[in-house]
Amino acid sequence: MNRVSQSLMKGWIGLGSRFLPFADAATPDLPLSRLLRLSLFQVSVGMSLVLLIGTLNRVMIVELGVPASLVGIMLSLPLIFAPFRAVIGFRSDTHRSELGWKRVPFIYKGTMLQFGGLAIMPFALLVLSGGGQAGHAPAWIGQLGAALSFLLVGVGLHTTQTVGLALATDLAPVESQPKVVGLMYVMLLLGTMASALLFGILLADFSPARLIQVIQGTAVATIVFNAIALWKMEARGRSTKTVAHVPTFQQSWESYLRGGQAMRRLVTVGLGTMAFSMEDVLLEPYGGQILHLTVGDTTKLTAALAVGGLSGFGLASRVLSRGFDPFRMAGYGALVGIPAFLAVIAAAPLSSALLFGLGTLLIGFGAGLFGHGTLTATMNLAPQDQAGLALGAWGAVQASAAGVAIALGGIMRDLVASVAPPNTLGAATGYVSVYALEIIMLLATLLTMAHLVRDGQDGRLQARVRPDNAGVRTT
Repeated sequence: MNRVSQSLMKGWIGLGSRFLPFADAATPDLPLSRLLRLSLFQVSVGMSLVLLIGTLNRVMIVELGVPASLVGIMLSLPLIFAPFRAVIGFRSDTHRSELGWKRVPFIYKGTMLQFGGLAIMPFALLVLSGGGQAGHAPAWIGQLGAALSFLLVGVGLHTTQTVGLALATDLAPVESQPKVVGLMYVMLLLGTMASALLFGILLADFSPARLIQVIQGTAVATIVFNAIALWKMEARGRSTKTVAHVPTFQQSWESYLRGGQAMRRLVTVGLGTMAFSMEDVLLEPYGGQILHLTVGDTTKLTAALAVGGLSGFGLASRVLSRGFDPFRMAGYGALVGIPAFLAVIAAAPLSSALLFGLGTLLIGFGAGLFGHGTLTATMNLAPQDQAGLALGAWGAVQASAAGVAIALGGIMRDLVASVAPPNTLGAATGYVSVYALEIIMLLATLLTMAHLVRDGQDGRLQARVRPDNAGVRTT
């Protein structure tokens, strides 16, 4: 590493220790420099998510003329694999490799799947658009190729992210694991924000050739970032023998569900995630079709979402470190989301791009509060021997709910737009109906959250009455 690189790394580490939420997760055995290097796998995941949800959905709907329902279904394909995140985490926990690695083989396979999907994606999109000689090919060829590329990217990023987070918890001491996982998600938001800004600059003058270059560059960056993140990160075990008395996944899952309010927590995570995700496939087309924003401008909306999410994570980190109830924090996130969606709805009749941007920022802020609150509660309430399974369950429910929400958002927009009578909202009617449904779902999330907050208060009261049980984990 030359002097310039050393100076940049030292500056990044110094900046992280001062301003990054969860930077205090570093320990003498796990310094911040190593944590930040490991977090590069989250940056690669953020790049792919921005490309799929933030950039390609607007390009396919507005520039390529693909129906929003088809785009919504395609963009939800990467999340079909999400329910298996808990299984992936469990398998990596019990995996025995001849090379002595548990996590590295899974992350490597996930990286290659992600790279493969990105490699074929630009050519699949060219066929899907019907340009050139592709116009003579059956439509299903382009649709199948695009769907396959999205599915490969989804399987790859879910595998990489799940096992990467498990590796982070392996390296961290027990008391620092929630902070380390939180730092990984902060880096995901930073990667999302930086990628959105970069894609916005590169696609300011949109052309199909430029889009292909961006996708190919993302594929190469994925390989490079994940290779750097994994280099000498996991120690090789000396024994490859299977450990006796390892419970099956079903046994571990049933044991986890027997914990206090586990199912209610997962339902709340699913409802809130759907409420904050249904608009993902529609924000950029909404800005382009209704407010007439350019591709570069609408891509920057993803950066606004990430900035809001990072701000929410930072505020939640500071407040929760003082003992604030994580469920109450998640409830405040849902409350912030209601006026945020109202602002996005009002932007159409007012033709206000500024109001639209502000609403998008607040959506990210509310989602950050909600996500950090539920993540912290999950890690705090997980049994000590099931932290990986609990994290996988949280991620599986969150990603699955997001996939369902994205698909429903696109389908609902097309259905409402096709049957709604002409009114003052015009083409915005389909979009507004989705945003209104998200407000209703946020209200439902608050109702389910109220029971969790009440149970948490009862538990703290019981702890005060019986101080001899203080500090004992009961789930």
